[in-house]
Amino acid sequence: MTSARPHRLVRAARRAPQLPGSAVAIASYDDGAAVRAALAGTSTVLMVSAAEHPDRLGQHRTFVDAAAEVGVEHLVYVSFLGAAPDATFTLAREHWATEEHVRARGLRATFLRDSLYADFLPQLVGEDGVIRGPAGRGRVAAVAQDDIADAAVVVLRDPAPHAGVTYDLTGPAALTLTEVAATITAVTGREVRYQPETLEEARASRAPYGAPDWQVDAWVSTYTAIAAGEMARVGTAVTDLTGRPARPLAQVVEETPKG
Repeated sequence: MTSARPHRLVRAARRAPQLPGSAVAIASYDDGAAVRAALAGTSTVLMVSAAEHPDRLGQHRTFVDAAAEVGVEHLVYVSFLGAAPDATFTLAREHWATEEHVRARGLRATFLRDSLYADFLPQLVGEDGVIRGPAGRGRVAAVAQDDIADAAVVVLRDPAPHAGVTYDLTGPAALTLTEVAATITAVTGREVRYQPETLEEARASRAPYGAPDWQVDAWVSTYTAIAAGEMARVGTAVTDLTGRPARPLAQVVEETPKG
C-alpha cells in the first residue's frame, strides 16, 4: 500500500515482517470497517488474494468495496492465469469474479495473473516420491513467487503506466509433470516420478484429508486445468517488467530452503 507513510495490512501482526519506515494495520478481508480504517488516505494498494475459503469471493468483494469507499486510486490485484468464468481450475473463476467486481467499482487497476507457483511444485510430491494427479501430458509454466513479488514492486513504484493492464506472470518454460518430477530429481537427488490418475482415483486419494468438497474440487481441478492446456502459456511479462529472465524451475528448487 502506498500513502504518506507506507503500511501493511495483515490479519496477524506477529506475521508481519519488520520493515523500517512502514506501519502495520490489522484487518481481515471480511471486516469492511477495519479495512476502511486501514486504507484511509492510501493511494495505491496491493491486494493479495485471500486464503482458500468457501466464501473467498465475498471476502474479496468486501475488501474491494472498502478500498473504493475510502478513495483508493489504484488497486494492484494478484489474480490467476486464465481467470475466466468457465476456467477449469475452480479458483480461477473466483479470481475472474474478483476482477469483474474491481472493474464494476470503477477502480483504476492492474491485474497480475500468475501461473501456478513453481515453489509449490515440490510440495506435490508424496512421501513415496510420487506426484499424483489427473494432469495427463498437459504442461504448466509455473512461476517463481519471487518473480511475482519483483513484478509487483515494479508496478507499485510507478503504477500509472500500468493502469488497466493485465499481466500474465509465468515461468520461462511449460513443463509436463513428468518433466517437473525429473527436474526435482536432478536438483535434489531424490527419485521423484509422476503417476497420472483418473478423476475417480484423484478424489479417492485425497479423501483421507477430510477436506470439504469445494476444496477437493479445487485441488483436483489444478491438475485437470493442466491437462486442458490452461496453464501452458509462457508469457514475457516477468522479463518485460523486471528486465531479467524468469527463474526456471530448477533454480527455484535449488533456492528453496530445505527442512
